[in-house]
Amino acid sequence: QVQLVQSGGVLVPAGDSAGLACVASGRTLSSDVMGWFRQAPGKEREFVAAITWSSGSTYYADSVKGRFTISRDNARNTMYLQMTSLKPEDTGVYYCAFKIGNEIYYDSSAYTKWGQGSQVTVSS
Repeated sequence: QVQLVQSGGVLVPAGDSAGLACVASGRTLSSDVMGWFRQAPGKEREFVAAITWSSGSTYYADSVKGRFTISRDNARNTMYLQMTSLKPEDTGVYYCAFKIGNEIYYDSSAYTKWGQGSQVTVSS
C-alpha cells in the first residue's frame, strides 16, 4: 500500500515562488504516475501536473505551464512541485496523488492514493 505525505502549506505574496514535496512510502515507485491536483474554495479539484516515474516525462495544465515545475527524486521516492510567479488564482489546497501504470490521466478519479493536502495561499 502506498502512502503519501506532503510538506506543509505556504503563504506567499503574488509573484513569489514556493515549493511542495510529497514523499511516497510503502513500496518503491516504478511504472507509476504521480501528480499534483489543487482545489480552490467552492471549486472542483483540478489537475495541475503529473510525472511518469520511470521516464520522468512531465505534463502540465495550461494554467501553470511555464511557471510550475514537477520533478521527482527516485532515490527518495519523493515528488516536488516548484511554483514560480505565483498568482492569487493559484490559491487552494494542493494534493499529491498516485496511480499505478504509466498512462497519464488528467481526471482525479484515475488516482488511487492521495496525500493529506497542503494549503497554498497567494496574497495579492
